[in-house]
Amino acid sequence: MAAVAKKLADQLLDAQVEFVLAELSGDRFAEVVARDVDDVLSVAGTLIVSDIVDAEQVKKTGRRLVDQIGGSQLVEDLVAALSGAIYDLSASDDYHLGDVVERDPVAALIAKVLSMDTLHDRALDRLTESPIVATVASRFVTKIISDFVQQNRARAEKLPGMSSLLSLGTSAASKVRNASDRHLDQFLGDAAGKGAQFALRRTNNAIRELIHDAPLQDAAMEIWDLHADEPISGLREYLTQQDLRELALLVHEIVTTARTSDYAGHLLDACVDVFFERYGSSDVAALLPELGLSRDDLIADICRFAPPVIEAAKADGVLAAQIRKRLEPFFHSAAVTDLLSPPKARPKPKA
Repeated sequence: MAAVAKKLADQLLDAQVEFVLAELSGDRFAEVVARDVDDVLSVAGTLIVSDIVDAEQVKKTGRRLVDQIGGSQLVEDLVAALSGAIYDLSASDDYHLGDVVERDPVAALIAKVLSMDTLHDRALDRLTESPIVATVASRFVTKIISDFVQQNRARAEKLPGMSSLLSLGTSAASKVRNASDRHLDQFLGDAAGKGAQFALRRTNNAIRELIHDAPLQDAAMEIWDLHADEPISGLREYLTQQDLRELALLVHEIVTTARTSDYAGHLLDACVDVFFERYGSSDVAALLPELGLSRDDLIADICRFAPPVIEAAKADGVLAAQIRKRLEPFFHSAAVTDLLSPPKARPKPKA
């Protein structure tokens, strides 16, 4: 009797496997996907995000994923490879920058940056606090003054008799300074260095007025318009492919090293909190429109990507074996065996 029940169970298992495989094939697959998506959305419409997902668990999972995926070799390899692919992208010759990025948002961004008075003031104040910036400024001023003096001297020396006169003047000035081995640019550099920080502070107001009053936005938009009318490939003139690759890897290194810091963890936690504050009381199905997805989008995407994978698995017999592996314990269970066994004959009552 047990053998009969097992044989019948195996036949039912074969039928079940064939049924599932049929649902994953051809036009029937699209019907199954539509049916299952509708069923899932129907259930999702009854589930509230905060009721089924714990914010603290999301934070822990998020930190783990950032730590593991952010530092993976795959991401680093992709960063380097993508930088090269983007640099050599053939489509860059076919499209202008203005075709990709609209002008109005760029103008709005520039206007916003120029109107951020607090940012400008703080940046200028911090610049004046830096001794290194003062040194750079002194060298910059020295270079400008030295170049100006040299240019005018070169022009003056073209006049008859001026070369000798300038030579005499330089010699006299050297004697007065009692430092004949010091050049003019060194003298100016020392003077500029002593007053560089004071000069930087004095020029803060001038820079603020320049930002507020000068037509910087118009100038920036003129530069944008020059680039907007050129192919995107023209941007390659600003850096080489190797430069782009190294920059991408350096940015990746900065992000990678920062991802495990305590601050990065707090930042991730804050993002999770904001999500739950805004959408924690929503049902799961309501999030799809917020993401720009619809029922038809889900069905179309599943029907687009799943069939090749399913067909490849079916061709090797892997899919049928996996389905059988999942269903076999049920059909070979004692409960099914009892159900498929013929009922025991009842003893006839004695006369």
